[in-house]
Amino acid sequence: MSEIPAKATESEDPSEGARVRAADGLASAVGGALAADGVRTGDAMWQSSPPGSIYDYIRVASFSIGPDGLVNQWSLRAEHLFGIPADRAVGMDPIEAFIDPRHRERGMRKMAEILDGREWTGVVPFRMPRGVEGECGHEGLAEVYVMPTRTEEGEKAAVCIVVDVRTLRTIETDLAASQAIFSQSPFGFLLIDPDLRVRRANQRFASIFGGTPDDHRGKGVHDYLQRGEAERVAATLRRVLETGNSITDMHVTGFVPGSDERRHWSVNLYRVHSGSGRPIGVAWLGTDITARRAAAREAAAARRNLALLNEAGARIGNSLDLETTARQLLDVVVPGFCDLATVDLYQGLLAGDETPPGLADGSAELRRVAFASAVSDAPFAGTGVPVAVGAVHHYPFNSPCADALRTARPQTVPGEDGGLVQSTLAVPMVAHDTVVGLVQFARTKGSEPFGDRDRDLAVELAARAAVCIDNARLYRREHERALILQRSLLPPGDPEASGLDIACRYLPGTVNTGRPSEVGGDWFDVIELPGHRTALVVGDVMGRGLRAAVAMGELRTAVRTLAQLDLEPAEVLSQLDEIARGLGAPGGVQQATRAARRPREADLSEVYLATCVYAVYDSVTRRCTFANAGHLPPVLVEPGEPALMLDVPPGMPLGVGGEPFEEVEVELPEGALLALYTDGLVESRDHPLDEGLQAFVSALSDPTQPLEDVCDHVLNTLDTHHGEDDIALLMARVQGLPTDSVGDWTLPREPRSVGRAREYARAQLLAWDMEPLVDTTELLVSELVTNALRYGEGEIRLRLLLDRTLVCEVWDSGLVQPRRRRARDTDEGGRGLQLVGLLSAAWGSRRTPRGKTVWFELPLPGGDTILTDPAEALLSLF
Repeated sequence: MSEIPAKATESEDPSEGARVRAADGLASAVGGALAADGVRTGDAMWQSSPPGSIYDYIRVASFSIGPDGLVNQWSLRAEHLFGIPADRAVGMDPIEAFIDPRHRERGMRKMAEILDGREWTGVVPFRMPRGVEGECGHEGLAEVYVMPTRTEEGEKAAVCIVVDVRTLRTIETDLAASQAIFSQSPFGFLLIDPDLRVRRANQRFASIFGGTPDDHRGKGVHDYLQRGEAERVAATLRRVLETGNSITDMHVTGFVPGSDERRHWSVNLYRVHSGSGRPIGVAWLGTDITARRAAAREAAAARRNLALLNEAGARIGNSLDLETTARQLLDVVVPGFCDLATVDLYQGLLAGDETPPGLADGSAELRRVAFASAVSDAPFAGTGVPVAVGAVHHYPFNSPCADALRTARPQTVPGEDGGLVQSTLAVPMVAHDTVVGLVQFARTKGSEPFGDRDRDLAVELAARAAVCIDNARLYRREHERALILQRSLLPPGDPEASGLDIACRYLPGTVNTGRPSEVGGDWFDVIELPGHRTALVVGDVMGRGLRAAVAMGELRTAVRTLAQLDLEPAEVLSQLDEIARGLGAPGGVQQATRAARRPREADLSEVYLATCVYAVYDSVTRRCTFANAGHLPPVLVEPGEPALMLDVPPGMPLGVGGEPFEEVEVELPEGALLALYTDGLVESRDHPLDEGLQAFVSALSDPTQPLEDVCDHVLNTLDTHHGEDDIALLMARVQGLPTDSVGDWTLPREPRSVGRAREYARAQLLAWDMEPLVDTTELLVSELVTNALRYGEGEIRLRLLLDRTLVCEVWDSGLVQPRRRRARDTDEGGRGLQLVGLLSAAWGSRRTPRGKTVWFELPLPGGDTILTDPAEALLSLF
């Protein structure tokens, strides 16, 4: 190729001054292009230059013009740029083929100058020749670099280098846009090369980490981040380079120069490619999210606190047990809020005192009722000597805990050196302006320290728990008072009865089930009646609490009073029904009766309902008369027979009124077992009534055992630990009065019967070896038989009964009851009943279906009771 003359530059359009800036590499580019023209591989890819060349981004082509001004060589790049194959392009006049007719004349002049040996550079508009498939009429703009040459024969020719100006302008626009984005971005922008070194940094990144953008060239991630974080980020950068998968919102933690504050960044990473698609590095786009992270932590803490309060409201206070409520508080806060926690309550409040001593200065005794730990089972020692659960202790006057109790304000207690606890919040438990205890929240070393928000949350949690604990304390106090009242109204110890072996059990409802439980109105009673008879009573006032216990006490007192009147069982229940109706009426029984006769209106008075079984057992005849007011049926177990429920008409509950009660009389064989009970024994939430009754009947399979063992067996067999209701169980084994312990005579209605009665009594007492009672008994029998002759009717019956006491009964058909009166000094008579009252332990009269019975009772000799001398008694009447 001939020598290229000195360059003369001329621009067709001065305003279109786009030039290839790498002028010093143009000759090599031309050489490369010419070399590429000499290799026709048919490859359609543009790139055939070394990697990283500018030709990866711009379209460059070359061809040569012979001495005749026609194309004599056409490169592959020219084919791609102009879309004309070489076989067609060779021999074409480039002016005629590519220049618009309006510019051809000027183009021919330039061609002549070029062939004359002049070098020329300029921007030339061109169009595709017509008839070219797919490019017909397409116009373009090219920057042409023409270099004169000579052929082997010495003739003048030219080599043309053509650059697509539109592609170049696109590149310039993209570079300008990239530069604007890179330099003006509010985010930290880095270009990292394949060696993980910073190739370029923007001003925003430099303003954060100091220096100018150029100062960061060549630095790696280890220059900005701590070792562990830098290794993680470097591994991520390598993965992005290798896979091409972008990373979005990767959180990076580090420090900026001159600050000890830990900063957080959100980084997006994506791989950057050259124009040929070759990976050349990773783009790093980071934004500081420290404030956002702090706000997110605050929001998360607020959500956590709200969730914790919500959980506390749902879980704390479900039980009315103090210890259970304290444990519920710790179940909520450990480990969600703290790592260790304890609850201390004032011992005085637990014992029922309203204002325990030392409450004002925080020095009163406390009992640790709950402890929880997420890290250790060792006793909590965050504020001094470890205290075991259940132990009673107190805090020193100058301690932070005592100060918290004294001032009712939370205190922060720092942890001890070398200990497990980092810090402790001692929060007083205040309910209704009363400090009931102290709860301590502790976090171990390594945990986040307590902040103001945590302090407020701890106070709120302690306050909620304090209210629940105070409610539980008040409930426990009322429950214990009601239980004391109820127990005081029940028979003390094991009651005794003539002709019966008695055993009883009473189990109050408890709070161990986790559900609210109050004392109920269950009761039982064993009442001794005249004539060695016994009344057995079991009842249940509907409802719970102190009111039910009080109503039970009133009904029990009424039953005992009515029983002493020796009324029939049905009549006793009728009277009890009237009394129960009067319990809820402001005016008592009469007001309730009048209200029942009026049309029904809105009645604001409280209604008391109760069920009751009343039975009267006669030890002489072994007959038992039952009356039932809506209660569960009695169970009878005869010797050698299976247990059965007696068919006693249930009647309506007491307090309903309007319905009579029926009686059923049953003869009980010797050794039979009779069981009266309340529904708490046979019914619970998990066991229906029918199943409970069947289980109870089955549990009485061996009635020959001692009654105490039978009671224990029943309670252990049945589900009696549910604690939902009170349980009353009264069991009696029949032991009739022996025949030889009964003396029974019928006397005619004549005066001689008085002396005969004395003889019968003397003979019977001597037969029983009761000689010390002979004189007194003769005297009293004489008085009663005389009264029967004077004031009674029909034949007279005399009966002596010997059991734990001596009972004498005189029967007649008269309905007039004897009435004791005080005789005046001048009266000749009227002192008989006074004498009976002086000499006997007890006396009285009762109605019978055929008249009345007057009786008296004497204690047996040898006991603690001293017998009254009849002579002294007679003298005392005057």
